[in-house]
Amino acid sequence: MAVFIMVAGAFTGAQVWQETAARLSAAGSEVHAVRLTGMDAGHPVRSARVDLETHIADVVAAIDTVNASDAVRGGEIVLVGHDYGIHPALGAADRRAHRVARVVYLDCAIPQNGVPALAAVPDQALRAELAGRAERGERDGVLEPPGREEWQRWGSTAGVGEAAWERLAGLAVPQPLGTLLQPLRLTGAVAAVPATGVLCTQNGASIDLVQRLVDFGDPALAVLTDPRFTFFELPTGHWPMLSCPAELADVLLRAAAGEGHRLRAAGAGAAPPAHLRPFPLDVPELPRDRKEHVDLYLPEAHGPRPAVVFVHGGPVPAGARPSPREWPTLVGYARLAAAEGMVGVTLDHRLHDMGDYERAAADVSAAVDLVRADPRVDAERVALWFFSGGGLLSAPWLAQPPAWLRCLAASYPVLAPLPNWGLADGRFHPVRALSHAGALPVVLLRAGRETPEIAATVEAFVTAAGDCPVRLELVDVPNGHHGFETLDPPEETRPALRRAMRSVVNHLTG
Repeated sequence: MAVFIMVAGAFTGAQVWQETAARLSAAGSEVHAVRLTGMDAGHPVRSARVDLETHIADVVAAIDTVNASDAVRGGEIVLVGHDYGIHPALGAADRRAHRVARVVYLDCAIPQNGVPALAAVPDQALRAELAGRAERGERDGVLEPPGREEWQRWGSTAGVGEAAWERLAGLAVPQPLGTLLQPLRLTGAVAAVPATGVLCTQNGASIDLVQRLVDFGDPALAVLTDPRFTFFELPTGHWPMLSCPAELADVLLRAAAGEGHRLRAAGAGAAPPAHLRPFPLDVPELPRDRKEHVDLYLPEAHGPRPAVVFVHGGPVPAGARPSPREWPTLVGYARLAAAEGMVGVTLDHRLHDMGDYERAAADVSAAVDLVRADPRVDAERVALWFFSGGGLLSAPWLAQPPAWLRCLAASYPVLAPLPNWGLADGRFHPVRALSHAGALPVVLLRAGRETPEIAATVEAFVTAAGDCPVRLELVDVPNGHHGFETLDPPEETRPALRRAMRSVVNHLTG
């Protein structure tokens, strides 16, 4: 029998676990939903004295008060933290590592020692505001709960019915700022405790995405491949205890039993990871000309030539090796452009985290300036081609397309921020920017088997294009997946790649 100790996220109290707890109890488990200080709907606290350590002490107390007879019956404590709740849960597990059999990370990141919960707040504008207040020593007060239309900024609300929303709104309480601003302190003892990640796919996370991040080779993610770390997915939004409590209870029971998907270590598969597999088209083995964070692949032609700048997706961990500009797919595209008489360009930008879009946009802009200044490039004929999460970086170019931008292309792009990305200010929102693009040609490679969350952003873009003068050309890969160049059979992707490249070249030379 498992003993579940449940810790709720920001603005929510123990009551949010009601349905899930009932199902776990019916399955024979003991359940304790922790009442965090100041987070009870009947007794909210607006005091600076309530901080992260206060909530860690609440969870430690819950662990210590679990009936001693549980050990006799073989009960093991499974500590579940959702959203902000993982911070006090992990802090308590670190202090009572010998009492905790497993930590469950419910649709949240893995907090690090010395980092406050503020770092995990998805709303980046709010994060910056609170960080500024913390730097000025303004740590008093509370953060008011979101209004009905604002919850989406904290995570996808997919699947939450009207009755559940009414209850959530009625029980929501202010979050003491000290709980978000105080750094989490860990001794390292919790590292020995088995763990499970439960990913809510409609909030933008998936096992495949995490595996891809691991495959990039960042040593910081190697811990996720430990055999004691398992994963589950739920096809719902950020509040599964409200949207699918029965399914969540089943997953928690399986996690307690040690079940779940295990990730492979980087380089451990029989085949190379997707981003290092060969490009599906035969392209000339042209040497690269490296300039700062940019690589140029030059055609066998005289005089300045138009250029195609390929902008990789992300986020990509800072420690990823090789870096994106050396990935076979990006190099293959650049060499394909060179074979068509264009200058093919790959680059590295610093999109390492969802908060890095401004920095990555500056990197792309600097790369374009460097390329256009090269005497071998026709500075008045340039195309930009975006991939995956780099699709959001197309928004500034759509909003104010310069005269020299003759075409914009995108392969399986994200064209609107996903719910948990915290990009609510609209600067990196291609769907909204499209109305300012004028008659700019746009070539869009659309994957027929795209993930539903990303596919929805693509369809919103296509719909918006119908009401704009932008010249949109769709190049469909009907059976293609996200990253189809290296995931799908070459015979299914080659025609689309050739057609898309030919269209871009025509816009550059026409």
